Amino acid sequence: MHHTKFETKSNRVKGLSFHNTRPWILASLHNGVIQLWDYRIKCLVQKYEEHIGPVRGINFHGTQPLFVSGGDDNRIKVWNYKKHRCLFTLQGHLDYIRTVQFHPGEQPWILSSSDDQTIRIWNWQSRTCVGVLTGHNHYVMCASFHPREDIVVSASLDQTVRVWDISGLRKKTVAPKAFAETEAQRLQSDLFGGTDALVKFVLEGHDRGVNWAAFHPTAPFIVSAADDRQVKLWRMSDTKAWELDTFRGHFNNVSCALFHPKYEVVISNSEDKTIRIWDQNKRIGLQTIRRDIDRFWILAAHPTQNLLAAGHDSGLVMFKLSSERPGFTTTPTQLVYTANSVLRLYDFTVSRDVPLLHLKKNVLAGPIISQPSSISYSPADASVVVCYKIDGGYYELYTIPRDGRNIEGVEAKRMSNVLGAVFIGRKRLLTLDKASRQLVVRDLTNVEVKRINAVSPTVDQLFPGPMAGTVLLRAEDKVILYDVEQRKCLAELTINGVRAVVWSQPKNTHVAFLTKDMVVITTRNLEQTCAAHEIIRIKSGAWDENGVFLYSTLSHLKYLLPNGDNGIVRTLDIPLYVTSIRGNKVICLDRECKNRVVAVNPTEYLFKLALVQHRYSDVMSMIQSANLLGQAIIGYLQSKGFPEIALQFVHDDATRFTLALECGNIDVALESAKALNNKESWLKLAAAALRQGNHQVVEMAYQRTKDFSRLAFLYLITGNTEKLSKMLAIAKKRNDVEGEFHTALYLGDLQDRLTVIADVANMPNFARTVAQIHGLHNTVEELDSKYPSSSTVPKYTPPSAPTLLLPPMPVMRSFDSNWPLLTVSKGWQDALHAAEESSKFTPEATTAAPADQPEGGWADSAVPEELAEAPEIKEEVAQTVAPVASEGDGWVIEGLEDIPDVQPTTTTAATPSGKFYSPPTPGISAREFWLRNSTLAIDHAASSSFGSAMKLLTEQVGVVNFAPLQQNFVFAAIGSHCVVPGIGSLYGMTTPLHRNTTELNPTHGGGSASTGLPALCVSGGVAPLAERLKLAYNSFTKGAFSEALGQFQSLLTSILVAVVNSKQDVDELKELIEICREYIIGITLEVKRKEIAQAKGDAARQIELAAYFTHCNIQLFHLTLVLRSAMNCAYQLKNFGTAMSFAKRLLELNPKPDVATMAQKIIRLAEQNSTNASKLNYDERNPFSLCCISFTPIYRNTPSVSCPFCRASYLPKNLTSDTTSTCTICGLSSPTMQSVTGLQVSKSR
Repeated sequence: MHHTKFETKSNRVKGLSFHNTRPWILASLHNGVIQLWDYRIKCLVQKYEEHIGPVRGINFHGTQPLFVSGGDDNRIKVWNYKKHRCLFTLQGHLDYIRTVQFHPGEQPWILSSSDDQTIRIWNWQSRTCVGVLTGHNHYVMCASFHPREDIVVSASLDQTVRVWDISGLRKKTVAPKAFAETEAQRLQSDLFGGTDALVKFVLEGHDRGVNWAAFHPTAPFIVSAADDRQVKLWRMSDTKAWELDTFRGHFNNVSCALFHPKYEVVISNSEDKTIRIWDQNKRIGLQTIRRDIDRFWILAAHPTQNLLAAGHDSGLVMFKLSSERPGFTTTPTQLVYTANSVLRLYDFTVSRDVPLLHLKKNVLAGPIISQPSSISYSPADASVVVCYKIDGGYYELYTIPRDGRNIEGVEAKRMSNVLGAVFIGRKRLLTLDKASRQLVVRDLTNVEVKRINAVSPTVDQLFPGPMAGTVLLRAEDKVILYDVEQRKCLAELTINGVRAVVWSQPKNTHVAFLTKDMVVITTRNLEQTCAAHEIIRIKSGAWDENGVFLYSTLSHLKYLLPNGDNGIVRTLDIPLYVTSIRGNKVICLDRECKNRVVAVNPTEYLFKLALVQHRYSDVMSMIQSANLLGQAIIGYLQSKGFPEIALQFVHDDATRFTLALECGNIDVALESAKALNNKESWLKLAAAALRQGNHQVVEMAYQRTKDFSRLAFLYLITGNTEKLSKMLAIAKKRNDVEGEFHTALYLGDLQDRLTVIADVANMPNFARTVAQIHGLHNTVEELDSKYPSSSTVPKYTPPSAPTLLLPPMPVMRSFDSNWPLLTVSKGWQDALHAAEESSKFTPEATTAAPADQPEGGWADSAVPEELAEAPEIKEEVAQTVAPVASEGDGWVIEGLEDIPDVQPTTTTAATPSGKFYSPPTPGISAREFWLRNSTLAIDHAASSSFGSAMKLLTEQVGVVNFAPLQQNFVFAAIGSHCVVPGIGSLYGMTTPLHRNTTELNPTHGGGSASTGLPALCVSGGVAPLAERLKLAYNSFTKGAFSEALGQFQSLLTSILVAVVNSKQDVDELKELIEICREYIIGITLEVKRKEIAQAKGDAARQIELAAYFTHCNIQLFHLTLVLRSAMNCAYQLKNFGTAMSFAKRLLELNPKPDVATMAQKIIRLAEQNSTNASKLNYDERNPFSLCCISFTPIYRNTPSVSCPFCRASYLPKNLTSDTTSTCTICGLSSPTMQSVTGLQVSKSR
């Protein structure tokens, strides 16, 4: 059984080459393009397009970043894939170049074969031809070096295979001077071949041209493939070569054949569209891999891994002959696994590995090692069942010898046509019958005890359940938790392609489901808690003792936390399969079935787990003892709302400053701002300090930035008139007219303002008016004498009772101390405070004044000289939370001494210090409970968590366009609460509404509010959707297609936010999705057809669109309308044969008499003339789906992609790789997102 690992779609592939170490493969195409693919992450790395015409030969260098190509343009090009360009071109061949190859050893040679009947050897360092091998008298189709010896094998259409000795060329390379050639000798060797390479053997036996020949990697064998449809095996010695055997079975020309690097098999491919696997020793066929429409042209084998690749007419396919995943199962202390057909047991506690018994070898598998698909172990019964997928599926039941002896003679109880088997209790084995899909309970003698009817016709695998008597059943798109004793389904989880199930031992409280590229973690009741997607294959996983799931991919070991956070633990050099985790050691199996112990550093994920579980003392302990550094940890803490903790890691001043502002730590921010000493930092610090009322830090920041206007306003609001007066003097010294005027205005100093207006600003008339307004008659007279008024200035009449305008003064002058703040219990921050006592940033260190603080705030060197006369500010910067000062006389209240003491009737919570009020810690909101209790997207939207709602829909059905859902989300969030009006100016009280009120009612045995679910105003179940479907049907019947289209698309949007409770309702929603999809496709086809008809466009396209509409799965009455329209369209456009076909289908539906009469007339006319004026891309007898971009048929066995939500089909070539492109039918999901879990519309489904 082969395993396809990677497949591409492209032009015909003529050449392939694996890279020795990187996960890369080169493919040369018939259109002249060379593609470099990364098969691990399945993406195209680079394209090279300098060849003209097909490129038939391609090969990677073994150690250098080079590859060589040869094509039909007679050129050999050497490329550097790091520089992404061609380095140079070798010319000399006179016809098409078939193959090129670097020397596998240390020689700087390139071997090429060509249709000019020659083989050439080139020195790619000197860029010259060093040898020409002549002797073939037809096209040389292939030539390759021996892996170790100085020989070359070639195949030609002259029906021969030749082996060449090139040892003379090596000698010539080692001592070039001794073998120097003249120009005449070089010309003769180019024309007739030289003596450096001699023919050693000529192998004749094929009846037609030979297309390929290859050496065995270790043994003296040669395999050849020819147009006589045969594959021949040859053996050679030092003196002769002879034919061993012939493999027959291909039905067309055999294009390529090679030896497998690990197994003793031969692989060949042919133009008969098959790849065949042959047993090298028994000379029989083992497997056949077929394609429907593509011929195979080339094969390539990875030099070190079990990977094969084949090129065909429409791309390449990469596959393995067998799975390399070792079969194993674990208990809390033991590992049971297979290695080299031996069942072994590894004890995790003592690291001891012992053999248990020898397994029976599968004879039909031949030399290919077939690993078990699953193993189930019952320690109490000392029994093990080993399952295989080959030969239609079978299992072998073994009883392990108690004394450990005679392990080779253990008899196996075998059962065929079985898809799986697991132990479900003592002496009870549950198997899955392949034919009937029934569950069969057997005893340890393999005798049937009872049989259970099929739970689902698509069940194809069994996995162990959380307790005895339960089992997990894998169906087509879900996993079912089934109770064997009660014969009922306990829970279901929608998930596709589960490959492995890992329970959190020993209590089995959680389970991890592993698919090809996704990990899903659920509770034991299959309620999903989190999921993680990967772009490369997931191999295995295990739980550690802290409840963290570790899993391995092809190149990494990763972790997944219960809240969905994941990350990389370490990189892996080779693929490993995790079996157990013991502290900082991960025990794994490699592909050689050997146990390996990998050391890891669990600090990162344990740190994050402690944050998730609110174990803040452990968090601080890790900060102090572990080396947790890096932007990743800092960014994680910021994103999770823990900037205070991130502050403990950082030493960079800029990052520390940002984090300190985010968490409100003004002291640390001040220290960092002084180190940065830039204007931007000081302004940010001033804004943050002002919000906390720490105006002394604000004052320092404004001083450092020389922001005099803000500084003056700060003195105004704090009531510091003394410093405000100094600011007026500074403004005068700086000749700052605007600043002087504003400061005088703040102080209410009218004389200074008049001086500025009259003298400095030179506006005496304005100064005179200001003086008149304030009733300063003496000043008006002085101004009149000093500045005679102009006759053009209008005379101002002052008010009858002028008063002096003064700015309002602060009620409380607080410039001596910062504004007091309310001390509030910070919850988890209290734990941090306790740990901070021994940390670097202690409260004493951050509270104390910096050492470089001058005696006066104005004496700092950064402050301008004009501030030297200003009064000093305090030497130390006050703390963010100012200490409470003792009460002054103004707060003494008399007359309360005689009030008697009254004992309190209730107990009140003491405040932390006896001085400050500490409000109680808020409880968990109903929104938070709703998020915890449900994985439905609409419940998250009702909780106002729109981000998680969108993430759920993306993971479930690949939704990328959320605009149509905006109204539903907003209405759900609003409708899940009611507001009780408050009194006066108070806000109303918001109360959550639950839809499971009966379950929450204690009088009915209900639980607490922690199990509540939000009431939904946007989801009324299936009934409202059915009513809306009737309206859409009516619009369709009336021919209001635009209206019907909107109604059907609105229905699809509503299904995303629907919530139902029964399995029947779930099935009805699935059916509704299909109905909407079919009608939307049909309406789109009809609209496009009418547009073409109005424009008098392509007649054939009109008929095609009408014909496709008739294959939509719609109501019979509506199908009558569609067939009638298609019949008329085809008849009017002279496609009488097509019209007759539509008419016959229409009569089968028993239409109205007038419609039936018209159909019969068309049939009679078409029988006389059944010609079609237009050729259509339409075959009514061949079932097809429709590509919803090009609106062309997708027939069976044609690759297609479907929308993860509405299941609309698409041709892959019509899709882009952009994951944000939406489905043309539903307008919600992206067809490129295929790794989805399925829509969840019920808590249990």
